[in-house]
Amino acid sequence: MENDRIVNVASVPQRSPFRYPGGKTWLVPQIRQWLSSKEQRPREFVEPFAGGAIASLTVAFEHLAQHVIMVELDEVVAAVWHTILGGEGKWLAERILSFEFSYDNVQKMLSSTPKTLRERAFQTILKNRVYHGGILADGAGLIKNGENGKGIKSRWYPETLRKRILNIVAIKNRMAFVQGDGIGIIKEKRSSADVVFFIDPPYTAGGKRAGTRLYTHFDLDHEKLFKIVSGIKGDFLMTYDNAEEIRDWARRHKFQIREIAMKGTHHTKMNELLISRDLGWL
Repeated sequence: MENDRIVNVASVPQRSPFRYPGGKTWLVPQIRQWLSSKEQRPREFVEPFAGGAIASLTVAFEHLAQHVIMVELDEVVAAVWHTILGGEGKWLAERILSFEFSYDNVQKMLSSTPKTLRERAFQTILKNRVYHGGILADGAGLIKNGENGKGIKSRWYPETLRKRILNIVAIKNRMAFVQGDGIGIIKEKRSSADVVFFIDPPYTAGGKRAGTRLYTHFDLDHEKLFKIVSGIKGDFLMTYDNAEEIRDWARRHKFQIREIAMKGTHHTKMNELLISRDLGWL
């Protein structure tokens, strides 16, 4: 079964300070539907490959679980979440607002070596906003033309970023951040029936190489991940690119599969896969 309706991401609250390749803003309505279909609100919602963490932020803001744990291995992305959730979020918000944006200042900031975690967080947000596609992995480059010819400034919205960060700070007691291996967290928590997982790994299975360009930590044993997920006692929702290899692993573990429509980077229609034990709520 295929869900042909493409979600207008402009209709979904933009919670994350990141522009994130592979971000799941378009999937927010389904995440809400999934969690709202449950008889009891989950005790814990775990996002093992958090990245920009739109799923975790949605769940925390909308009280769809009692508590949220977001996990990310990438150290520069982790610096942002440590800073926001660890007591320096207000500093980061004000630093973004006060930054004197110019090409020279951007180049100077990006070429510097941060001395503190919060300075690394600011550098990461700046890079995410001025690099093409928000890509933080090695090899990415500065935006050239940008929106309406604004160049590197076209994705720099300091007031908006400040507001998003302060909004997260206001609910940080509902969330926890772990810098580490997502698979390890799944193993640690999979035996609890009241824990649910949203699993959105780097798309490098099925011959897909986009993830190797988009993410620093792209190397993942996807077949092993499916095996580990099969041991989850509670519930889970996985999202993957539409590849036959993925379908084979899902069928092997008796998981259900649904195609769901989304728009790609260049506004082309694409189908991704939703995978779980039971997708009857969809």
